[in-house]
Amino acid sequence: MRSVVFDLDGTLADTSADLLAAANACFTDMGLAAPLSAADAITAFAGGRAMLRLGSDRLALGWDEAAITTRYERLLEVYAEVIVNETRLYPGAVAAVERLRAEGIAAAVCTNKPVDLADVLLRRLGVRDLFAVVVGAGSLAVRKPDPAPLHHTLALMGGDRRRTVLIGDTITDRETGRNAGIPVTLVTFGPEGADVARHAPEALLDHYDDLDRIVAPFIGRP
Repeated sequence: MRSVVFDLDGTLADTSADLLAAANACFTDMGLAAPLSAADAITAFAGGRAMLRLGSDRLALGWDEAAITTRYERLLEVYAEVIVNETRLYPGAVAAVERLRAEGIAAAVCTNKPVDLADVLLRRLGVRDLFAVVVGAGSLAVRKPDPAPLHHTLALMGGDRRRTVLIGDTITDRETGRNAGIPVTLVTFGPEGADVARHAPEALLDHYDDLDRIVAPFIGRP
């Protein structure tokens, strides 16, 4: 089966504002200042622990990994409450996935976001039914860039590795594809913008209107 696998945060949706709000709450509910701003979107897409480490450094808290893990649980609680306050799908994403499905191409999500939160987010955005499979942190014992989550995604959806492309936005996605032997397209509208070209993906995607043309060489014809 021809398939296109999407990362979620920074690829299908801009989730940075809600992620940063959840991270800041971990500091403000302790009576501290909110150390993170919209300029930290790249860190937001690196995960909750990355945001907490950055915030701790800025506030000179000196948190060790045990403290980070404790506050990370609080971050997840807050994030579940604010998950779609500011999050928006990138322009053209829904129409692009619908076009794939109309052509008999399966779509799935493979993310490092906790799988239950990924599922909730997609449902709250009204697009869960567009994706055959959602794999995330907790689906397996490892995360991207380990290739296992991507291989697991393909196994669940019945995808053919030789007719699959991964759409992502960071070096993590680039390395996941390389490790899995699957071509990668990186979006230029994510947190790194056009700078993602330095990761040398097989292709770049400037807008979802162009998705069909970009993925065609990698997934082939029916």
